[in-house]
Amino acid sequence: MSPGVRPVVLEAGPCRLSALIAQPTGTPRATVVAVHGGGMRAGYFDGQAHPDVSLLSLGAALGYTVVAVDRPGYGLSAAHLPYGQDLSGQSEALGAALAHLAGRYPTGAGVFLVAHSFGGKLALTYAADQAARDGGAPPLLGMDVSGCGRDYAVDTSDLRDPHRHGHWKRNWGALRFYPPNTFRDAAPLVAPMPVRERAEAARWPASFTAAAARVPVPVRLTFAERELWWRHGEEDLAELAGLFTASPFVTVDRQPEAGHNISLGWAARSYHLRALAFLEECLARAGTPA
Repeated sequence: MSPGVRPVVLEAGPCRLSALIAQPTGTPRATVVAVHGGGMRAGYFDGQAHPDVSLLSLGAALGYTVVAVDRPGYGLSAAHLPYGQDLSGQSEALGAALAHLAGRYPTGAGVFLVAHSFGGKLALTYAADQAARDGGAPPLLGMDVSGCGRDYAVDTSDLRDPHRHGHWKRNWGALRFYPPNTFRDAAPLVAPMPVRERAEAARWPASFTAAAARVPVPVRLTFAERELWWRHGEEDLAELAGLFTASPFVTVDRQPEAGHNISLGWAARSYHLRALAFLEECLARAGTPA
């Protein structure tokens, strides 16, 4: 872990979720909750190959509490949930975990989600479920979702194991995108993708459309320049943005010099700063003072 980052455990209903937390000096302006992708762990957002890679360190330095959560079926909860959970179950668990977080730590103006790949599916589901959720979780300010679209650029049979050798380029893009020792340092972050999660992946195109229409907060969708899992041509992106009919504003952006795993590469700092700038827009539109 990076300096200032420490492990915490969050109660999430019937299970407990492991997480990493970094806190600023003084009261946080808001809390950034980072949600990892399929077959990864929370440490994805605290990359160790270079000091500039960690979202947790950067966010805390800029005045935010940053919490990276091991989704249900990963980390501490893997033994309790060996098959993982579907997106509805994960959404409920995340809401309980954030309610517990708010009871332990100041969260500032609310929560902003930074979500990657399958974590983006959870972030969109969580936001869409807001109206039906019991109180207790901090208000949701908005989200930045990277590496997650609607329509796959691969056959759905390729979704069964995201880390098999044939997917190297789809996950990483090009060697030059990453600091030296990235792949050695990232090895402990890789985890088996639970069975229920794989089933959800195949159903996602229809789920995306249904969830997007119910997301009531600002959304930023980020696609890496070398994103190979998803269709993201100009027409695809325009169609995606148009599906968020309940969102007050939607931004679609591209991250240059990056592959799917943006937050572990040289582009991580640029991407994280862009995501946090979008959070600042959300705070400004909500009338939150600096």
